[in-house]
Amino acid sequence: MSELWKATASVENLRKRAEIFTQIRGFFAERDVLEVETPLMTTAAVSDPYIDTIECRYHPLPEQQGQTRYLQSSPEYAMKRLLASGSGAIYQICKAFRNGEYGKRHNPEFTMLEWYRPGFDHHRLMDEVEALVVPLLGLTSCQRISYGELFHQYLDIDPYSATAEELAVITREHIELEMDDDNRDNWLNLLMSHVIEPQLVDSGGVFVYDYPASQAALAKVMKNSAGQSVACRFELFVTGIELANGYFELTDAAEQARRFAQDIAQRQVEGLPVRPTDSLLVEALENGMPECAGVAMGLDRLVMLAQGTEQISDVIALPFGRA
Repeated sequence: MSELWKATASVENLRKRAEIFTQIRGFFAERDVLEVETPLMTTAAVSDPYIDTIECRYHPLPEQQGQTRYLQSSPEYAMKRLLASGSGAIYQICKAFRNGEYGKRHNPEFTMLEWYRPGFDHHRLMDEVEALVVPLLGLTSCQRISYGELFHQYLDIDPYSATAEELAVITREHIELEMDDDNRDNWLNLLMSHVIEPQLVDSGGVFVYDYPASQAALAKVMKNSAGQSVACRFELFVTGIELANGYFELTDAAEQARRFAQDIAQRQVEGLPVRPTDSLLVEALENGMPECAGVAMGLDRLVMLAQGTEQISDVIALPFGRA
């Protein structure tokens, strides 16, 4: 008889998961951050070329034409609309969905914690992320290092100025692959994921900040101390595992619309599906969103780290293969 009916996570891990969620809610209650909910089904998809949104269909009545909806890959756009509506500091624990992401650290349906702090920049938000994560994972503290310093330390290159050709040569010194690409970020992402991240395994918690401006996503772009344009964003790695991604948020509506258009153009170049982008977010920014910082954290990975397991199925009761 098949055992596909059976949960993959132990009761002990499910209890730990529930305990962590309770601690997170207590953390934000102490700081007067409001818990909110936003729709899982949206009229627009994320524009990021590296995220594939899962589509679904809504039918008002069987005989009526259906409407395409998208399962959110993050509550970011909707939460920013709440910020523009005057919500103040907010957080959310919710399901998020990403197509094609299935493996020992990925499940197409996963649980995300996302929060936004008006009046914070990304450095102040790193302080709060550290305050949340350190006791949950038994860390003492988290290191902080810029993206540029990280690439200098492990690869002796300047990631802000290196050309695609130079990055391709360096990548092939570390990874065997047949690939031609004039997109610098694709090479940088390969070097980060395949060369640098594995070397962070013994480093505990590490915040990496000041990403290249081309990787700003929805973050502001500013000059660093060397006069280079950098994205005001950070990622938190714990034992080499990416746990959180935070921004000093973009509030310029025209720039947001330009980045959506840029993403669409990149999708077309790479032969990826082109889907509707979120015009309501642009309208919210036009109305005025407060200066703030926001961060998304994968809670399944957080529980994995707390329990010392390398399999996401150990902390999700019924993962994709048994859903």
